[in-house]
Amino acid sequence: MQLRFVGCGDAFGSGGRVNTCFHLTGERTNLLIDCGASSLPALKRLGIACNDVALILITHFHGDHFAGLPFLLLDAQFSRRTQPLVIAGPAGIAARLAQVMEALFEHSPATPRKFELSVVELQAETTTHFGEIAVTPYAVVHGNSGGPFLGYRIAAEGRVVAYTADTEWTDSLIPLGRDADLFIAEAYTFDKPVKNHLSLAALEAHLADIRPKRLVLTHMSDDMLRRRDQIAHMTAHDGMSVEI
Repeated sequence: MQLRFVGCGDAFGSGGRVNTCFHLTGERTNLLIDCGASSLPALKRLGIACNDVALILITHFHGDHFAGLPFLLLDAQFSRRTQPLVIAGPAGIAARLAQVMEALFEHSPATPRKFELSVVELQAETTTHFGEIAVTPYAVVHGNSGGPFLGYRIAAEGRVVAYTADTEWTDSLIPLGRDADLFIAEAYTFDKPVKNHLSLAALEAHLADIRPKRLVLTHMSDDMLRRRDQIAHMTAHDGMSVEI
């Protein structure tokens, strides 16, 4: 399996990076994790066939993780996609998706599509299967607006990929990431506490309990990007691929 960091930036485009969007593929797996506002051009720049993506997992409703969906769905419509698509995320996702689509492309929620679209709500600590892919969400902590907020533990083709999403430290990150083959963790700052976000120092204090087989840091602010030479862990960059 392979995970491609289509975009690994924050809401401010720190370092000129694209909003969050990860592409996970395998023999029977083709999914996106989050779809930030700038995801569609980034996907096309990397030559990723958007119409082959079967599942999109959304962690929360902030624009840098969610607002790319209207563009991706519009592109699917005009490129005559026929393959079914599932979009899954926190409670309220169907209403939120309709709202953002209406805001960006008036009347688009009511336009008949040439492909089947299913929108699925996920509940924390309840595993949902999408074919052979098992997705277990965990509640994370990222403020009072734009939620509910979920991190994901994804089991597919004998591998486990876990993603913290945007969150301050919460103990749910331990079962979420424990022994994962790939653990993708927000590291917004180096050691400065920022409410609703995770610092590298806070993460490192718990790595012995999480025990990931491989760790990649993402969603880094300018503070983190300036200190990359001080960081012992792998850090994501746009377009980076990781074999799992």
